[in-house]
Amino acid sequence: MFVPDSLLHRLKRGCETMSYPKGPAPALPDRHGGALRVEAAKCAEGCSACVPVCPTEAITRPVGKLMTLDLGRCIFCAECVKACPEGAIIQTGDHRMAVNQRNNLVLGGGKEQIRLAAALDVKLLRLFGRSLKLRQVSAGGCNACEADTNVLATIGWDLGRFGIQFVASPRHADGLLITGPVSKNMELALKKTWNAVPEPKIVIAVGACAIAGGPFIGNSQHHHGASAVVPVDLFIPGCPPHPLTILDGLLRLLDRLEEEKRKN
Repeated sequence: MFVPDSLLHRLKRGCETMSYPKGPAPALPDRHGGALRVEAAKCAEGCSACVPVCPTEAITRPVGKLMTLDLGRCIFCAECVKACPEGAIIQTGDHRMAVNQRNNLVLGGGKEQIRLAAALDVKLLRLFGRSLKLRQVSAGGCNACEADTNVLATIGWDLGRFGIQFVASPRHADGLLITGPVSKNMELALKKTWNAVPEPKIVIAVGACAIAGGPFIGNSQHHHGASAVVPVDLFIPGCPPHPLTILDGLLRLLDRLEEEKRKN
């Protein structure tokens, strides 16, 4: 029987889907510093060297108060890490950054690390835990977050093995995955897409733009994030977020991380 060379080649390559989350998470590339940790107690009195170097005003230090860092605004350029003479801002290399509440992304003032996302409530988990269909909305972004979201559908990641898929119509979706700062021109389109998704539904904001406006902060032609237009259930920071960060957030929302590890 004749077997095409392409099939033989494919059989020799075997399974190329990563083992995560059953196995260890793949290492982030060296230039991706992962989540930041803030040790505000290290800040020298009166020092604000990190504040002016931040391009998105994610760092503040009011007079007489401790420094704070908003990872929702942060584009992870690491300029603050380089500028801090006391080493109060640290790159951890940790891919886990997704949270349920926007204020959980604000570090400092005694909070050194973010509080990671918890699962949906029992009723929603019963509905979405095995099959989550998402309509992706690009609301004025640069296409970087969209690209890293698309990576999850490739053979190496295989998002579909968790029952999570992107669909073409909001009427077939369980929720929205939004990227971009939500420009004024996309406001109506986003609202219509949200209204077309049947109840109950969820919203996931991916990237610094969808959370707070990203590099476009201060521009009058956008809404500084999705939560100004629709309610958001999961915030995944980054510029763009690594695909592993996005996947971790989705699995946390569906309470699938420990379950997948137990299956191993």
